[in-house]
Amino acid sequence: MAKRADIGSKRLISLAPNAWVQWVTGNPQVRASELLDAEFQWISRESDVILKASSPEHQEFLILNELQLRYSQAMPKRMRNYVALAEEKYNLSTYPVLINILPPPATVTIEDCYDSEFMGLKAHQDYRVINLWEVDADLVLTQPLPSLLPFVPILKGGGSESKLRSAVQALRADQTLNQLEPLLAFFASFVHKIPLIQQIMRWDMTVLRESPWYQEILQEGIQQERRRSLERILNLRFGDITLDISRKMPALTLEQLDELIAIALTVNSLDEFTQQLPN
Repeated sequence: MAKRADIGSKRLISLAPNAWVQWVTGNPQVRASELLDAEFQWISRESDVILKASSPEHQEFLILNELQLRYSQAMPKRMRNYVALAEEKYNLSTYPVLINILPPPATVTIEDCYDSEFMGLKAHQDYRVINLWEVDADLVLTQPLPSLLPFVPILKGGGSESKLRSAVQALRADQTLNQLEPLLAFFASFVHKIPLIQQIMRWDMTVLRESPWYQEILQEGIQQERRRSLERILNLRFGDITLDISRKMPALTLEQLDELIAIALTVNSLDEFTQQLPN
């Protein structure tokens, strides 16, 4: 049996953990010491990675890495929950980082903290946000940041054919990076036509299907089709939908969309439908 390809977050970060922790913290004195278990009893994903790190100033601490294909409005609460669980499990202070891979819809605002208040009690959690489309591709290609090489086509200034060829060359120059070529091809497909990608590099669908980001794209496609179906039903029955409904659409899960489609077919007015939307 062929060995299963590993092109997920843990694999990427483990390629050069010191370079990674220095990049996400912006501190050249930080050193990575251990990749820890990021699975908790009721919350875990393949894209979550916890590193134990240290620096002369802060001693030993955790770096919580959340790699998100597209930003979700549920992320602030998720980051707050992960920090609390990580600190309880490992009894160390935590530096949380959210890395967004692809831009969200224009209607979505990316938050860098969690805030809530209930009955006079407040909860707050800051976290660092890194948007890959704002990261300079030349920085990745000229400095030792191998973990980011598969993302070069979607980085700032990384959409040209010459940059893609440079990234391919960098991956092929190191045997430990060869396995990441299909992942580079996957993200190149957001920028370039498939025939060009196949001409330049290895397009291995078997490997790509094992990537958590490929699975998210498939899931995202299903959700997008459900959103379109829901919008068509509402438009046919009640005319143009309201701005409030439009703003809530991107945050709806597949299960919520399926439930709302059934509701849209049975309610008597758009106001009645709006009352059924999740807060």
